[in-house]
Amino acid sequence: MPAFRIAEAAQLLGVSDDTVRRWVESGQLPVERDRSRRMVIDGVALAAFIRDHAHAPPDPTSQVGRSARNRFVGLVTSVITDVVMTQIELQCGPHRVVSLISTEAARELELAPGSLAVAVVKSTQVIVETSRFSATL
Repeated sequence: MPAFRIAEAAQLLGVSDDTVRRWVESGQLPVERDRSRRMVIDGVALAAFIRDHAHAPPDPTSQVGRSARNRFVGLVTSVITDVVMTQIELQCGPHRVVSLISTEAARELELAPGSLAVAVVKSTQVIVETSRFSATL
C-alpha cells in the first residue's frame, strides 16, 4: 500500500506540516513507521481523510509544458474494475473527479485507493449554465 510522509500529506492537503502533525497528535490521522522509522500515513487512510479536509494541492508536474490546462492532483479514493473498463475516483482538493479508463491502463498505472494521481481534462466543448432567474444583461 502507498504511504505518504508528513510533508507529502501536507502538500496534498494544502496545509502546513505542523497542521498535519496536529491532526496526527489528536488522532485524526493514523501514522505508522516506515522501514527508515519515519512517520508515514497510509494512503487509504489519507484518501478517506482528504475527502473531508482537502484544499487544492499544487500540481507537482507544473514545470512540464502541455496543452491541457485542467489538471487535478489528488488521491485515488475508489477503483471499480470490470473485465474491460475501470472506474477511477479521485479526490482532488475539494473536487471529486471520476474517470472511466481501460482495465489494462488501470493495471499498468497500478491505481489503487490511496495512490497519488493527476486527472487531466481536455475537451473541445465547455458548457456553461446559469439560473433562468438571473438578471438580464
